[in-house]
Amino acid sequence: MTLIKSISGIRGTIGGHAGEGLNPLDIVKFTSAYATLIRKTCKLESNKIVVGRDARLSGEMVKNVVVGTLMGMGWDVVDIDLASTPTTELAVVMEGACGGIILTASHNPRQWNALKLLNEHGEFLNKEEGNEVLRIAEAEEFTYAEVDKLGSYRKDLSYNQKHIDSVLALPLVDVEAIRKADFHVAIDCVNSVGGIILPQLLEQLGVKHVEKLYCEATGDFQHNPEPLEKNLGDIMNLMKEGKNDIAFVVDPDVDRLAMICEDGKMYGEEYTLVTVADYVLKHTPGNTVSNLSSTRALRDVTRKYGCEYSASAVGEVNVTTKMKEVGAVIGGEGNGGVIYPESHYGRDALVGIALFLSHLAHEGKKVSELRASYPAYFMAKNRVDLTPETDVDAILAKVKELYSKEEINDIDGVKIDFPDKWVHLRKSNTEPIIRVYSEAQTPEEAEAIGQEIMKVIAELAK
Repeated sequence: MTLIKSISGIRGTIGGHAGEGLNPLDIVKFTSAYATLIRKTCKLESNKIVVGRDARLSGEMVKNVVVGTLMGMGWDVVDIDLASTPTTELAVVMEGACGGIILTASHNPRQWNALKLLNEHGEFLNKEEGNEVLRIAEAEEFTYAEVDKLGSYRKDLSYNQKHIDSVLALPLVDVEAIRKADFHVAIDCVNSVGGIILPQLLEQLGVKHVEKLYCEATGDFQHNPEPLEKNLGDIMNLMKEGKNDIAFVVDPDVDRLAMICEDGKMYGEEYTLVTVADYVLKHTPGNTVSNLSSTRALRDVTRKYGCEYSASAVGEVNVTTKMKEVGAVIGGEGNGGVIYPESHYGRDALVGIALFLSHLAHEGKKVSELRASYPAYFMAKNRVDLTPETDVDAILAKVKELYSKEEINDIDGVKIDFPDKWVHLRKSNTEPIIRVYSEAQTPEEAEAIGQEIMKVIAELAK
């Protein structure tokens, strides 16, 4: 059993003893702490909190515990039930609510669930707020409402359509061009809420031919739900039959978007954001942001338009903070997370799909040809396992010193930017490891530079 408490929420495997897994007692404690924080910090007159969930097997149980706890804390609950993470984020703002809780363990397997916590802007809590929720939960500093002040409950299933309407209303989403292009699209929604909303979105975008794989929202995932190549054999084989122009793959809460070309090859999830950014910048030049572990191709595309690229620390809240700071028109993460402020400050696969198809319709290319038009980079992902006694911070400081002649960024671990490649070292907050991400113009070079730095770390750890 696993229970992980962090600033971004609480996640764990279902079952076990209190404090060991994600069970009703821990859900009540954490929900109560969140409700207490929002009562203190939210300036809105509203007394509402929105609750949405992905389709995973434990969702109904977790939702019932969360909803009952919020009502017990005196909050009026708006239950939007089966809904994507971006749908729930938008619902918070559209409802004028004080916050929201998304019940999803994102790309984690079926035995996991989690509570993701939102403020009144439909955005994730920042580090200080997240830490305060953890403190309140630990101290059990919460008071439940008396009988006359209990919260109310309302179910509202209109938000999937409201989300789609908001996407269709974006000026850069060209429904007419998409309709005329007559795309044949395949989708893999891994038996979660994408299977409900993506077919509706595609139909309203004017896509008449949609081949659906794993679109029944049963929560019994038919493959590992992380949208990586090693997990997507079925949809890749479907694409190799040559009947579809593109395949879209989402994770269980629909905030990550991966794509597969017409020939069955992966588009590369790092290039989801790069491609959408190219389309956005072509029409609305401006700054861009991604995290330090994302591909350099976004920087290259941004500079092509004479605009500025900035890197943020890893984590969606860090990306959105940086985007606001530099006034970015588009940003996100290399895991297929597109954040388009014209819509909202959250990763949103629906926005990604609509902008990508608009771009594809305008370009008139095959998907593989579009992919080949972007700078080619390859990434390697490794890790160095250390002992609990190892002083990881001292090792990172020494690496920084050894490579001080290169461009160094230390806002989140240590990133070494060489002229033609980079390496990013990040320590884990939960175990004695250093993650080593590297990127270069060939897979071999990416792996080689990663291995070189790993040898340095091994020497320093002795």
